[in-house]
This record gives sequence, structure tokens and C-alpha cells, in this order.
Amino acid sequence: MTYPNPLRFNPAYSVVKQYFVHLDDSVPQKIVVHKDSPRGVHFRRAGPRQKVYFNSDEVHACIVTCGGLCPGLNTVIREIVCGLYHMYGVNKILGIDVYIIGGDGTQKGAAVIYEEVRRRGLKVAVAGIPKTIDNDIPVIDKSFGFDTAVEEAQRAINAAHVEAESTENGVGVVKLMGRYSGFIAMYATLASRDVDLCLIPESPFYLEGEGGLFEFVEKRLKESGHMVIVIAEGAGQELLAESLQSADQKDASGNKLLRDVGLWISHKIKEHFAKNHKMDITLKYIDPTYMIRAIPSNASDNVYCTLLAQSAVHGAMAGYTGFTSGLVNGRQTYIPFNRITEKQNMVVITDRMWARLLSSTNQPSFLGPKDLAEAKKQEEHPTGLLDGENCKEDHQPELLFIFEKNIVWSKLCWQCYLFIKALLKQKLWKQPYSDHGSLLLVLDNDFLKGRVRTILKEHLVGCGFAVFRDSREKATTT
Repeated sequence: MTYPNPLRFNPAYSVVKQYFVHLDDSVPQKIVVHKDSPRGVHFRRAGPRQKVYFNSDEVHACIVTCGGLCPGLNTVIREIVCGLYHMYGVNKILGIDVYIIGGDGTQKGAAVIYEEVRRRGLKVAVAGIPKTIDNDIPVIDKSFGFDTAVEEAQRAINAAHVEAESTENGVGVVKLMGRYSGFIAMYATLASRDVDLCLIPESPFYLEGEGGLFEFVEKRLKESGHMVIVIAEGAGQELLAESLQSADQKDASGNKLLRDVGLWISHKIKEHFAKNHKMDITLKYIDPTYMIRAIPSNASDNVYCTLLAQSAVHGAMAGYTGFTSGLVNGRQTYIPFNRITEKQNMVVITDRMWARLLSSTNQPSFLGPKDLAEAKKQEEHPTGLLDGENCKEDHQPELLFIFEKNIVWSKLCWQCYLFIKALLKQKLWKQPYSDHGSLLLVLDNDFLKGRVRTILKEHLVGCGFAVFRDSREKATTT
């Protein structure tokens, strides 16, 4: 049973020419395609429908927030309450219609709630709103609070620049948020114009030797007399693990506990120059994390939060459930939970945006000759499935074995896609376990260096692969 939408009688919307969204309206996930590309994935366009599923007098709404603070969180909560009350006449904001605000972990929890509600056959709508300051949720254009975070990061970068410029051979180091995704660091660097070096989790780097970080710092100090380094909190964690020789630890939510890479790299830079007596430097370290998290959202984020909240209200009242409200190609949409939770949004270091940053800072990519040559071979983002079949030529197993029963290409992160595509070209992909339907990846010592292999291994595990160091280990687990 459905009911007429109360907005028909709302004076605020009486002047709107075509306010209700057609049931068949959709928004494509990809708007840049080739002439022969398939139709691709589309999402329902967000907005009010002519009919609603819930009777406003019977609705109990519940708002759940998880995770840390984020600019715009209060705006989202306020607009959900105001939207329910003023637009739909809902008076009880506690109980049944569930609006869940949070990042990737929260959205996974929301998906579990939705599945349980569906299993029990309850008349409950579950709607999510993406809240992650790191901007690491896939599909959507951006998460709320991201613009504010980038803007506030400028203050820390400006302070670091003033400190570095005020002394001979001054170095300012700023650590920004970004556990697995370096979007805040990348966009803050592009917006600043004062940053000389940006380090993010997606782009590995090394300290010593030709082309290393120490060499670049010394070169930039000789050229300019000062420099500013921006580093995301998740960058260089594999180097810290090797340096500190400590095991990975998890927090209560199962996330990897990150060591303070800002303090670590500051210490390493000072230690290097002190040990080699090359020049005296003055280094200042700034960590603005909690300053950024706690500030009010800016005008852009406030408007965005309003649209996200109202779209979630419209969708839940219309009877949609198991979705996240998000912006896709500039349009508000309803995105199924499984699309949001299947992987993380990450900076693509073979993309033009990262190239723009490298050209802006004039920093090295820190990729070795072999890595660089392989990266240059990569093509544009795929619009369909990979061409070709698995190679059947023989190759001797040597180091790393990675298994997956059925690869779903659309679920792979971009780094894994490029990696596996390169392996297909080099004929290192085989299918020896036909009885289990598994695919075997054989990786030579010479094909990939250790630091890059470690990062790619984490990406592959995150995309659902099982990773073993010996094929016999696979045999004992199947």
C-alpha cells in the first residue's frame, strides 16, 4: 500500500514545476565511454516520489552515527530531522526508519542490518549516508567533510611554509589524514602551491640511494633553501614496520593500527643530515588531525550535507532500502550497499590527477626504472571486461602464490587490475588447479621489488584474494 506524498501539499514546494522524480530516472556511473561501450552501471536518481511507502503518522525514525568526528556531521543530522518533520510530518525521530551515517566500516554494518531486516521480513527502511573525511568510499564523487578538510589543511601547510622559510635549510613536515587513501594530502598539495613533496599510501617511496627521498630533500634545500613535505598518515607504513621490526596490530574495529609516520620521517631526515654532516637543517613537524576533524563544515560541505540528508529521507519514505545516498557525476543517487562496501576508493597513481601533482611539486615518483616502464604501458580505465584468456604457457613457480576462484574484474581496485593485466601480458598467470577452479599467480623475484610487492599483496588481499608463500600451503587448505 502506498500514500500520496505530503510534499504535494507543502507550500514550500508548490512553486516547483516538476519536483517529483520519475521512477525510471537513473544516473550512469561512468559518463566517459567509447562509442562501442556497454550501457554500464546505472543508479536510481535520488529525490521525492509521487507516492510514499510509509504513513507519516506511523513512522519511527532512528539516526545512528558511528566513527569519529567529521565536518558536516551536525548538518546531516539536523537536515534529516528537519526533512522528516517539515517535509513529511514525521514526529517520532527514534525507532524504525534507520538512517546510518558513517564510513566504509559503518556502511558494512548497515548492510548487515539491512540483510537481517530483510530476512525477518520487517517493514523497515535502512538508508546510509557516507561519512569519511578520507574520501575513501567508492562510486560517489566525494564524501561530505572532504572539502572542509582540504581547506583547513591549508592552514597547517601555510604554517609549515612560514616556519621553513624563516630559517636557513628549513624543513616543514605536515601529516594529514589518509589511512589508506591519500586524497586529502593530494588535493591540499595541489591547492597550496607551497608543497615540495607529497607522500601518500598508494605511491611507495624509499629513503636512501639514488633517486630516494633523502637525495631529493638535499637537492631541493640546495635549490630553494627550504622545503615543505606533506605526508598522509598511511604512507610508508611498510618502511616503519621494517625499521621498528614490530608486528601489525589491530584496533577494536579490526583496522590496522598505524604508527606515526610524521614523527618517524621527521626523525629519519634529521638523523640522515646529522650523520652525514652535509648541512645543518631545522625541521618543524605539524600534526593538525584533530583541528581538522573538529571544525565546522564550510559552505560547500553544508550544502552537500543538506542534499545528502534530504535525499536519504526521500528514499526511505518512498520505500527504498539497503542504499547509500551519494553524489555520482554531479547527481544525487541511491547506491546499493554492496557497491559501496566492495572496495575502497584510492588515488590512482597512473591517473592524470597524480601526474598533475607531480608536475606541480616537481617531485620524483620514486618508482624504479622497471616499475616506471610498467606504469607507462598501462592504458586508460577499462570500460568493460579484459580481453584475452589466461595464458597456458609453462612457468616455474618461485616466490608468491595468489588464488581466487572466480575473479570479478569490476570488484578489483585499480592497482590490482593493472597488476594482473601486466601479469597476463607477461604470461605469469596460470590455471593448474582445475579441480578447485582456482587461479594461480606466480611471481618471480625479478618481476617485482620487495617494497612494491608488499603493497600489492595488501591490495590483493583487500580485493578478496588468498595469498600464500608456497603452493603446498594452498594444497593443505583446499
